[in-house]
Amino acid sequence: MEERGLTTASESGLELATAQVMRFVARQPILDARRNIFGYELLFRSGWENCFRGESEEATRQMLDNCLTMGIDALSDHRVAFINCTREALVHRLVTLLPPATAVLEILETVEPDAEVLEACSALRGMGYLLALDDFTPRPEMRPLVEMASFVKVDLRVSDAVTRQQIHDMVRSTGAVLLAEKVETEEEFRTALEEGYKYFQGFFFRRPTISADRRIPRNQVNYVLLLAELARTPMDMGKVSRIVQAEASICYKLLRLANSALMGVRSEVTSVQSAIIFVGEDRFRRLVTVAVSSVLGRDQPQALVSMALERARFCELAAPLLGENASEQYMLGLLSLLDAILQIPMAMLVQSLPLRDEAKAALLGAANPAARPLRLIRCFEAGDWMSCAQAMQISGLPEDGWAQLYFEALKWAADAVAQGA
Repeated sequence: MEERGLTTASESGLELATAQVMRFVARQPILDARRNIFGYELLFRSGWENCFRGESEEATRQMLDNCLTMGIDALSDHRVAFINCTREALVHRLVTLLPPATAVLEILETVEPDAEVLEACSALRGMGYLLALDDFTPRPEMRPLVEMASFVKVDLRVSDAVTRQQIHDMVRSTGAVLLAEKVETEEEFRTALEEGYKYFQGFFFRRPTISADRRIPRNQVNYVLLLAELARTPMDMGKVSRIVQAEASICYKLLRLANSALMGVRSEVTSVQSAIIFVGEDRFRRLVTVAVSSVLGRDQPQALVSMALERARFCELAAPLLGENASEQYMLGLLSLLDAILQIPMAMLVQSLPLRDEAKAALLGAANPAARPLRLIRCFEAGDWMSCAQAMQISGLPEDGWAQLYFEALKWAADAVAQGA
């Protein structure tokens, strides 16, 4: 059985290498108790539909094709990647196309633990794969899978305290750890933490408790002022130079970039203003916003800063396709999470930002043209393909082109953070 399964996977790889399908991917961060990124769940679809229309085995093959084509390490930022697995993917060992060091095989709740499935899971564990049980419910017949699993995922939105206690009792004597899904609020995160969950999935980290009377901390005022100046088009070179000179870390990064081999500089650049002119306004804007985001988000989860940078880059790339200004959209993407980063109401923040009224309204939730790129990136983050389709009707870019823009934004943000943002 095992040899036959491995042969099937090899043959599938040849088919997948030549497959021409549209690729759609979303990723949702999985955080630990300290809100550090542990890994990502990768969500794939064959198109804008929020479910696959066809045979489940074909859906799995397309998912594997996406992983191989786009690169699972790039999609997961070299962290573990939770990937949904159907019965066929397990039994026929299709998942052996994925690297065991990275891929966590997430067994869907629809997979029944029959003899073939249990044999496959045992063999895959022997190959070094970690197993996760998705949307787990405490049924006696699930015991053999629980004993092989490394993670048991529990949906907080559909389980009550009694059910979660039953799950906890069932898992306690095994080596599996509990992972809470659909954690959308700070209160839900704290509840899951108290109940013994080790990992958490959901967007609670971008929805912290925001105090209406909180003000921008004094040691961060210069950074917010700098973002405000960068939001102007064109920016005031004199004001920007003075603020940069007052912040040693940003000044150092700017001068290092201006004098790097990448820029092909012939003589040393020593002044901030000449460095800004030399590297160019767009590149300078990116350098500073990445650095500022890192500083402002120092006490917040890295996932929040990464997501802000992903939004900034995606909105910038999407802007010309939607008839919007790229520089403004870059700032809107970045600023869209500034309320969560600073834990200050967005309505208060926009008052201090020199944005046009339509851009301010977009940050406050208005459904206007300036908000379209933001709406799109939020759909990708949630894996909400139907909403993506509705938002895309006005553009001429093919559907898979939008998926490629999102993927490019993920890669750019990961590189920016890795380079010392």
